[in-house]
Amino acid sequence: MTDHRSAHTAAAAVAVEEALGKLDLDTKAGLLSGQDVWTLPAVPEIGLRSLVMSDGPIGVRGQGWGAEDPSVALPSPTALAATWDRELARRAGRLLAQEARRKGVHVLLAPTVNLHRSPLGGRHFECFSEDPYLTGVIGAGYVAGVQDGGVGATVKHFVGNDAETERFTVDNRIAPRPLRELYLAPFEHIVETARPWAVMTAYNQVNGVTMTEHRELVDGVLRGGWGFDGVNVSDWTAARDTVRALRGGLDLAMPGPHTVFGAPLAAAVRDGRVTEDEVDDAVRRVLLLAARTGCLEGVPAAVAPEDVPRHIDGRALAREIARRAFVLVRNEPVARDEPVARDEPAVRDEPAPTRNDTPPRALPLTPHSLRKLAVIGAAAKDARVLGGGSATVFPERIVSPLEGLRAALPDTDVTFSAGADPRTKVPHARAGFELCARYYGADGALLAEQPQFDGKVQAMGRFPDGVTQRNLHTVELAGTFTPQADGAHTFAVSGTGELRLTVGGRVLFDAPCAPDTDDPFEAFMNPAEHRVQAELTAGQTLHVALRFVPRGTGLGADLPVLTFALGHAEPRPDPDAEIEEAVRAATAADAVVVVVATTEETESEGFDRTGLALPGRQDELVSRVAAANPYTVVVVNAGSPVELPWRAEVPAVLLGWFPGQEAGAALADVLLGTHEPGGRLPTTWPACLADAPVTQVTPADGRIAYEEGVFIGYRAWQRRAREEAGPAPAYPFGHGLGYTDWSYESLEATPARARVRVRNTGTRHGREVVQVYLAPLDRVAGLAPADRPDRWLAGFATVEAAPGETAEAEIVLPRRAFEIWDEAAGARRFVDGTYAIEAARSVTDRRLAAQVTVA
Repeated sequence: MTDHRSAHTAAAAVAVEEALGKLDLDTKAGLLSGQDVWTLPAVPEIGLRSLVMSDGPIGVRGQGWGAEDPSVALPSPTALAATWDRELARRAGRLLAQEARRKGVHVLLAPTVNLHRSPLGGRHFECFSEDPYLTGVIGAGYVAGVQDGGVGATVKHFVGNDAETERFTVDNRIAPRPLRELYLAPFEHIVETARPWAVMTAYNQVNGVTMTEHRELVDGVLRGGWGFDGVNVSDWTAARDTVRALRGGLDLAMPGPHTVFGAPLAAAVRDGRVTEDEVDDAVRRVLLLAARTGCLEGVPAAVAPEDVPRHIDGRALAREIARRAFVLVRNEPVARDEPVARDEPAVRDEPAPTRNDTPPRALPLTPHSLRKLAVIGAAAKDARVLGGGSATVFPERIVSPLEGLRAALPDTDVTFSAGADPRTKVPHARAGFELCARYYGADGALLAEQPQFDGKVQAMGRFPDGVTQRNLHTVELAGTFTPQADGAHTFAVSGTGELRLTVGGRVLFDAPCAPDTDDPFEAFMNPAEHRVQAELTAGQTLHVALRFVPRGTGLGADLPVLTFALGHAEPRPDPDAEIEEAVRAATAADAVVVVVATTEETESEGFDRTGLALPGRQDELVSRVAAANPYTVVVVNAGSPVELPWRAEVPAVLLGWFPGQEAGAALADVLLGTHEPGGRLPTTWPACLADAPVTQVTPADGRIAYEEGVFIGYRAWQRRAREEAGPAPAYPFGHGLGYTDWSYESLEATPARARVRVRNTGTRHGREVVQVYLAPLDRVAGLAPADRPDRWLAGFATVEAAPGETAEAEIVLPRRAFEIWDEAAGARRFVDGTYAIEAARSVTDRRLAAQVTVA
């Protein structure tokens, strides 16, 4: 492989110069602008094929935005970081490369490596961690895996895109030290260790300069300091000025065809505002990307066909990542004063289990003792397995928690109660519907038709074959619906344009609909809904049609975009009655699994959260159910921290993030003990929003001042505990339980590495994430002690062992861990002195320590 890559590098350098020499100014300028939403122009005379990009990061959507070409949906990036496993991240990247090749995609617009600065960040789930080192390591594995498959990875959003409020214009004011030690650090690690082929610059400003024009950070740091040789692509519609963008280091302005590059760039050269040599530098990088991905004839692709990983089972990998990502944060014995009331006998004709002085912990569940399991929560049936926004993909199938548990417990009576619905919007029509989308021209001619996965019709960048933005007039979502229950069914319609809903021959809605937000992307992703009701009879099949005449979305007149939706909800009892029904189901069960979750209305790209409370009456539901049955296990499906006011009322709490398409199967694996939960927290989990040290996501006068400096995440929690004796988090960074116990027996440390021996002291095979933190013991010249974190993550490794066995983790300590950014010198400074090397299970559960002196 090394010989092939060397040959590629040499051939690409020659081919790029030859191709560049054949291009005129207009063609070169055109290569720096998308020809549409997802592709770059082809230039057949130099053997350049059109290069295709696609959103990630949990799947490869392709050029469409619908279910006609399903995608594997992996767990969220935060879930991937919760595995603390670089090689698993690399395997995820290889699968995504396989998906990209299947869909004809050359560049994946992922991963997102911005930090969890505030738990309110709306795109929290799409980022990895609050820690720059963990983020960099997992991100590097992901990038390496994608590019192992011959597909370019795009590391984003460079830099400081840590919140969504006013993201197009906000000026994030970040001092040099936190900028270098925190926010730039993951990008630096990935560039230097995984060599990504692309980086995406963000919408926001940093210190007064918009990132698509930030010459100091792009040409000075990214290219000049770190040696990045790939393409710098703008976030979509982020490029604002032709000359400043080119001179700021931007290579590609997306999407096309009308951007600040292309024709405006050629005109700027002719007017003398920029030189053609400056254009050539950007074109060279675009041609190199084409060569690396196999889009430039005469150059072998960067990865030889025989070296491309193939035949990766997407479903199996999605399931493995999900169960490795579940973080068990609480697992206590179940306290029962008396048997739980049941409708059936509580025991089977089998020997009683052996008793000891310590009652078993709540998890794993014991299948043979479960005659009745109550599964409670709307999110158990209608699983949310991915985050909202550009991360959206459409999997072929989704295994819900309810389906997963029923499949894994064929001999158990698994009941279901919704209890409390967290959604504020009506879900997209699915159960009982058979739908097809038909596209019509102004003359009524049928242009195309496509079967629909559900009631949401969406396109961005590509319409079905035969449909163009110019010839499309009307889309009709039509088919049949067979109600499953008598009563008042709720329908919802949404979209920017004219909507007419007909059910069973009756017109239920007919009106124009306008956006309810000034953010065009949010209006596209989450248009306002309008509800109507109809009395229907169970089993009576009806014809349903939603006619939509689209109007402008604000995303650009030349962008082929479309979104509208039909929602449906069955008749529901009174909310109080739903909770009472769940309580009765819990009372009658041997054990209860409650699934609580956030929704797209609380966590999504395009907006930040306003609080950390679970939506709806889910907190009340958990408390009521736990009071009815002490054997209550709560599964929290959220992409970022939420408040858990009832956590001491239940014996077990399992965090699932957004666990991908195999969510339910993986959950059953973990709850029933087929596999242990392998995750550790990649971000600190506060007890409540008021406790979180950093919460600001809303600009003041267009700015956010990162006044906390280097103190975000666990660094901030520890400083506050030291200075103010402030509240502890609900669960600290790095925390996570398994189904066995570990003792830490020895630690040997040098400034270059740490060797940790651990023993499995439990009763079953297990996996442990050994974490190593660095704690300075000396004062640092130029810094007050309070200006330096108490400790920071310096390395980690995963080990496995059977009961009674030992395992050793050897962890390299990077030199960078001993450095700070010296603002006066404008450079990194290695800090001599004495440090504690700490082997830990979490940042607060430190088991062993050794001192080293570095000079």
